[in-house]
Amino acid sequence: MIIAVDFDGTIVEHRYPAIGKEKLFAFETLKALQKQGHQLILWSFRSGKELDKAVEYCRKNGVEFYAVNKSYPEEEFNADISRKINADLFIDDRNLGGFIGWGEVWHMINKDAQEDDKRKFAEAYKKAENKTFCGFIKRLFCKEE
Repeated sequence: MIIAVDFDGTIVEHRYPAIGKEKLFAFETLKALQKQGHQLILWSFRSGKELDKAVEYCRKNGVEFYAVNKSYPEEEFNADISRKINADLFIDDRNLGGFIGWGEVWHMINKDAQEDDKRKFAEAYKKAENKTFCGFIKRLFCKEE
């Protein structure tokens, strides 16, 4: 997925134009999402020197963004069109209900994968259980799968 992530209030506490304290598990979650193959875009109100400081802060904490305030790195900003970027998911503290926390973000993004892993584990367990039982009396009672 392409995931757009806000900076102030999401990665760090609001202290704009300064950089606030890191939110709990922010960088651990962002790095894990990148490791899974998701493309992260820094999507921030910041611009100029304040934006450069935010990008550098993230870089020092191990997160390099695919793009910053644009849909892809080569995109040229055109003031005549909307600044809205193309992403599959937006993580922002200004969501209805506010920022849910990085633990919940991780859980929500990986929910389908976790359910799929549980299903695969259950199927593998059942298959292994059948093979163990059938190994002893296979020729008499069990059919090959």
